[in-house]
Amino acid sequence: MKFKHLAIVSIVALIAVGCANESASNKTDTPKAATENVASSGAGLGAFKAGEHPTQGKVKVVSEQGKRFLEFDGDFKTDQGPDLYVILYRTDKPPISGIKEKDYLSIAPLQKTSGTQRYALPENVKLGEYKSVAVWCRKFNATFGYAPLANS
Repeated sequence: MKFKHLAIVSIVALIAVGCANESASNKTDTPKAATENVASSGAGLGAFKAGEHPTQGKVKVVSEQGKRFLEFDGDFKTDQGPDLYVILYRTDKPPISGIKEKDYLSIAPLQKTSGTQRYALPENVKLGEYKSVAVWCRKFNATFGYAPLANS
């Protein structure tokens, strides 16, 4: 009976130590890897403008380990709404309402209404075909806010 308890305690201790070491090593490696691998890609920094709702902050396209992301900065903020999505739009100023399906590409549901966030871009997206990023309410087909993308 004592041997069983000792074996169980030993296994739990090994798992706990292993998980702690793995977590610590991931935390150490992540910032270094991110710093070395983040680079600006084909589109530059864009500042959000109000559409149907006040929207602020900046967005940029970054590349990391061969993948591209839309990255909203810490100053990003928009209003709460139903069914909010991040989209790429073909012109630098999407209409406030009545967006047509052929004119945009849906990237992902909006993660949160303020603060830093990142959205993976599909590999096959040709960023040159899109001139802005928008926060769009799918339910009411309304543009909450948008940011023109500066080509660099």
